[in-house]
Amino acid sequence: MGIKRLKWASLAGLVLVILFLEFARGRLEPYLATLAGRIVWAGVVALAVLFLVGAVFSVLTQTHERLERRNRELLALDSAARDIHGELALTTVLQKVVDQACQLVGARYGALSVIGDHQQIVEFVTCGLSEERRAAIGSPPAGKGLLGVVLHEERHLRIAEIDRDPRSSGFPDNHPKMSSLLAVPILCQGPFLGNLYLTDKIADEEFSDEDEETLVRFAATAAVAIDKSYLHHELENLAITEERTRIGREMHDGMAQVLAYVNTKAQAVQQYLKSGKNEQASEQLDQLAVAAREAYTDVREGILALRSQPSGDRPLEDVLREYFAQWKISSGIGGEIQIDEPLSVPPRVELQLVRVIQESLANVRKHAKAKKVRVSVRHNSVGLEAIVEDDGTGFDPESVARAELPRFGLSIMRERAESAGGRLRINSRQGGGTRVLFELPRMED
Repeated sequence: MGIKRLKWASLAGLVLVILFLEFARGRLEPYLATLAGRIVWAGVVALAVLFLVGAVFSVLTQTHERLERRNRELLALDSAARDIHGELALTTVLQKVVDQACQLVGARYGALSVIGDHQQIVEFVTCGLSEERRAAIGSPPAGKGLLGVVLHEERHLRIAEIDRDPRSSGFPDNHPKMSSLLAVPILCQGPFLGNLYLTDKIADEEFSDEDEETLVRFAATAAVAIDKSYLHHELENLAITEERTRIGREMHDGMAQVLAYVNTKAQAVQQYLKSGKNEQASEQLDQLAVAAREAYTDVREGILALRSQPSGDRPLEDVLREYFAQWKISSGIGGEIQIDEPLSVPPRVELQLVRVIQESLANVRKHAKAKKVRVSVRHNSVGLEAIVEDDGTGFDPESVARAELPRFGLSIMRERAESAGGRLRINSRQGGGTRVLFELPRMED
């Protein structure tokens, strides 16, 4: 009962009590002159006042209990929502949805069905059933009977006895017997459509109106979590596609240069041999051997870079340290790496950060003739910065021709930095080493 309704109900009760007292006083007026009459009248007034106060406090108590119950429900709903929204893997989200729904409403069993394009159940997640029982039941349901009502009509169902409902098609072999049912649809904005089923209320014979309201609110929250998981999955697929495109372009540029170089040298060797210039031909073959070793080292470095990429299993700091340690061994160049811990980098830009550092180190090995390199990844007042600096020969970035850009990887590095929302700065001069700075502004995950 709302505050306004309680106020008007209290006023109505007071009016009724006054009318009752007036009626009683009229009846008892001949006796009020006596002591016994006054005592009876005082008792009537006291009882009327006690009745009014008791009625008001009873309503207040019931209202307070309902508010407390609703508060507990909202807290539980908030906790459940936080739990499922903390996950991004769709399978994990679906399982947490059905688990939290059972806990919220107090159901013994639960299930969540995901509907495909042809109105068929493509995934069926359960709660309360052991793996052995699930295996014994067999294939997921086909969406008939009561499940089909929610599946095809997208409406709520609350049933006290499943077996007595004429729409029930019964249970398959090895299926536990279930009595009460509460089912609501999960209406997502994305391509997913699901239904949430709860059976066997633990503390009561059937589910209540409050249980249904709670489950409807939770289903709306679950729909947002499922949509979020789906979008994350789509973004991951898009990132993988973009990364494959970049890697393919990098490999094409690198291999194209190597093959063009090999072709040029092979033609030169052929001409020198035809001219009897064996010494010059031998020099060209030596250069070919150097190019082959360089290409082999590039391939090994590329494989190491592909293996050293961030994932949910390892912190980004460990990935960078492991790669740098292996790079020092393969390149023979000394150096140190300093990383702020923990690194706070959104997952969608972790890969680009790693790739920029890897490409910078590859350039140091191939072009810098450096003796030492220093890598630092640290937070600053703006966001995060990654620095790779060496003591090598250096170069003039402005004088590098467009055709030479793939050789140094500068265009790819800038593209990666910009795709992550950051920018790349290169400071270098002849004989003064090179400093590559990748700046990433602070952003929300």
